[in-house]
Amino acid sequence: MNRNSPLALTFHALVILFMLAPLVIVCLVAFTPANTLQVPTTEFSLRWFRHILDFPDFIQSFWNSLYLACLSATLAVALALPAGLAISRFEFPGRGFLNGLFLSPLLVPHLVLGVALLRLFTLIGATGNFGWLVFAHGLIMVPYALRLILAAATGMDRSAEQAAATLGASSVVVFRRITLPMLLPGIAGGWLLAFINSFDELNLSIFVTSPSTVTLPVRMYMYATESIDPMMAAVSAIMVAITAVAMLVLDRVYGLDKVLVGKH
Repeated sequence: MNRNSPLALTFHALVILFMLAPLVIVCLVAFTPANTLQVPTTEFSLRWFRHILDFPDFIQSFWNSLYLACLSATLAVALALPAGLAISRFEFPGRGFLNGLFLSPLLVPHLVLGVALLRLFTLIGATGNFGWLVFAHGLIMVPYALRLILAAATGMDRSAEQAAATLGASSVVVFRRITLPMLLPGIAGGWLLAFINSFDELNLSIFVTSPSTVTLPVRMYMYATESIDPMMAAVSAIMVAITAVAMLVLDRVYGLDKVLVGKH
């Protein structure tokens, strides 16, 4: 079947509609003036967004998640960048094992990783420490950064690096002035994917957070076990908006097409 045929286009449109419908419904429910989860039909209200301000725990959890996502995404990129360059450019014993090791968090359920990390942190007395929470998130976010950095490094034209080295530039200068700028779309895309997934992570966070480091998804889960009202839809709408803005900024700065194919 021709992918540009009306039937194919209709099928793709239906798939996109099916995937986006829950997000659209949640965002609409966030503006309901009613006390129940229902789509507003007569009027829209910011009532439940204002209601969030009455819960300082949600505000603190939001900042916890924001700091955690920024730090863990940065840690993930710091680990993925040298690993991606080594795997894409060199042949060495254990190369396949190293690649599989860095990508393994994609294969292990985060629920299992959460239990394992909780046990580890308990043994070393690190429970309730925000730094170890950053480490845990950074560990499982490495695959998201590594995949895009690998794509960028594999598709990169190395002739500019070779020319700079021939003209006498040191390896540090070549990396800083040529390699890093050419890899920047992949690095930025990997950082953004790691940030989004860390900000939204629940299964692992629910095991390794403490009362002082509760993240927003964990706070939402705790609130939902006690009551379900449109405030949850309002918080979810804010999270969707943050993700959309991050994607828009990335597209404006680098271009999503360049990020996804790893070329600059």
